[in-house]
Amino acid sequence: MNVVLFGPPGAGKGTQAKELSRYYDIPHISTGDILRANVKQGTELGKRAEHYMNRGELVPDEVLIGIIKNRLAEPDCKKGYLLDGYPRTIPQADALDGILDEIGMPLDVVLNIDVPDEELVGRLSGRYMCKCGESYHIRFNPPQNEGVCDSCGGQLYQRDDDKEEVIRQRLESYKNKTQPLIDYYANKNLVVHINGEKDIKDVFDDIRDVLDKYVN
Repeated sequence: MNVVLFGPPGAGKGTQAKELSRYYDIPHISTGDILRANVKQGTELGKRAEHYMNRGELVPDEVLIGIIKNRLAEPDCKKGYLLDGYPRTIPQADALDGILDEIGMPLDVVLNIDVPDEELVGRLSGRYMCKCGESYHIRFNPPQNEGVCDSCGGQLYQRDDDKEEVIRQRLESYKNKTQPLIDYYANKNLVVHINGEKDIKDVFDDIRDVLDKYVN
């Protein structure tokens, strides 16, 4: 099966992608991972990507789609793939469609994990860290004593990107960038929405109910 997975920060997309990859034995293809792999391997496209990355610039679409095309041509993708983090724009989606048609691996389904903003803010803003490396969550993994690390007794702190106002900005940015893509794929009748408010296992089971229809 050939799948694209969308989900806002805090929706558990990464966790689900790993479990789905393991369960269906298809590769979880993250653009960040394959970019780093190409740079490390010194491929021609990797060298081109590194040129932009070292300057803090976005890797151009033609470089990124070339890297993805090469990745999809690898033997482990013959049974399918799970794309995570790509496409991010309509031009990227158009380019991806062209490549998938060319290699005969069109998308079967686009999964969109839906979670209300307030739930996402609660999940993401509840995380606290300690300088010793331990992490806590006020809802899911609270310390024994509020504000104090169980391991070393150090004072817990919150990272700037875990603060509510920053999280709301991230969510708004995600929606602005992703909604056009959801509409793009909805017009192709490919989108299935998944309720991401449930427990991790229940979300996985719901996704599996969808994907089992595409297993050959």
